[in-house]
Amino acid sequence: MTDAEPLAYGAMITGLGGGLALFLYGMRKMTEALKIVAGGGMKNVLARLTSNRFSAVTAGALVTAVIQSSSVTTVMVVSFVSAGVMTFSQSIGVILGANIGTTITAQIIAFKITKYALVMIAAGFLIEILAKRRKTRYYGTMLMGLGLLFFGMELMSNAALPLRTYQPFIEVMQEMRNPFFGMLAGVVFTTLVQSSSATTGIVIVLATQGLITLEAGIALLLGASVGTCITAMLSAIGKPREAVKAATVHVIFNLVGVVILLPFIPQFADLVRTVSPEVHVLTDLERLAAEVPRQIANAHTLFNVASTLVFICFTGTLAALVEYMVPSPAVVSIHKGKPVYLQELFLDQPALALDQVKLELGRMGGMVVNAVEQSLPSAISGDEETLETLRLNDDAIDKLHEEILAYLGKLSLGDLVEPQPLRIEEYTGVANYLENLGDIVESGFVPAGFKRLERGDRIRYRAG
Repeated sequence: MTDAEPLAYGAMITGLGGGLALFLYGMRKMTEALKIVAGGGMKNVLARLTSNRFSAVTAGALVTAVIQSSSVTTVMVVSFVSAGVMTFSQSIGVILGANIGTTITAQIIAFKITKYALVMIAAGFLIEILAKRRKTRYYGTMLMGLGLLFFGMELMSNAALPLRTYQPFIEVMQEMRNPFFGMLAGVVFTTLVQSSSATTGIVIVLATQGLITLEAGIALLLGASVGTCITAMLSAIGKPREAVKAATVHVIFNLVGVVILLPFIPQFADLVRTVSPEVHVLTDLERLAAEVPRQIANAHTLFNVASTLVFICFTGTLAALVEYMVPSPAVVSIHKGKPVYLQELFLDQPALALDQVKLELGRMGGMVVNAVEQSLPSAISGDEETLETLRLNDDAIDKLHEEILAYLGKLSLGDLVEPQPLRIEEYTGVANYLENLGDIVESGFVPAGFKRLERGDRIRYRAG
């Protein structure tokens, strides 16, 4: 490739850009399908395996490895903490484990199975359009997404092939041996594409062409870890306090790990080479292209495992630090008609959103029970203020009823699997029933109490 071939630049940019787009799209479709199919089951795993910090790490790693999304795991953690099922200190173990789970992505894409990409795309598409069960169709979407991921990598790899002999690019890659420059490049790219998985994919593509060394790949991965911190904090803006705290844990974990490892990249690279398999091929370039992708994936896993083993001993200290950095807001009274648990954050996870609706229905039920208990004594012997309070309580029940139905309506528009549609129907019925009970109190007992006051009747009410 020379400067006299400008068209080669255009073809290369098109190949890299199109390949990256397919890679990201395939990753997104695969993740979306996995979280729909496995989200409910993984939610149960998290709820059961968080009795101590070590089991919490295991649960976080397992769930993230299955659903291929640390952000989804974080949303689950936020829902558990906000519902009081899990303490914030317990949630830290899950978040640390999620960082280990994300390394499975690098391990998957380090396998050279791109030649089967089109087969996976075709098979996934056929399953998606022919399957009768909705859940089976999502398995097809997952397979097609995985195929698109590998096909995107193949396009990027082919587009990068001419760079092997392009001296300016080779010189740039040599600069990446400087840990600072390599990390800076990883930060910039990850911030631009908002995906550390994309950075990992690009790094492994470059490695398969023998364009980068293991040391440069580690520096780029460390930069991706810093870049994903920016993504985490941006995504936490406007979210509940629990989500901000989870993002803060993620940032501290990554930044401290990067700072510790950065000066020791050469020694760490030697360790990775020791634990990674060797490949015996004819030329040094072929050996580099064969070994380095797997070494980079192993380095990613070792880094996160080692960081987790260090942090797991200080979860209490980390929890206290984050509580200090993200202080509790001033206590304000919440209007009874305003939902407490219904957060837009959970709508992408139907299983979690339904759990939040269940909690809100429990809160609404408590308001209705209180109204029913107060209805007879208020009608018989209550004063005007007591009756007005009873009426306002029903207004709050009506408002909460509207909020719950609106939330269920939004949830019904998403991707659902059985028995989630049935749950939405059941919860709608429960909300309507509770609202009707509140209306009976307002339309029956409250007017009767006001009529008694108009007549001047005095009746002593005795419970029992």
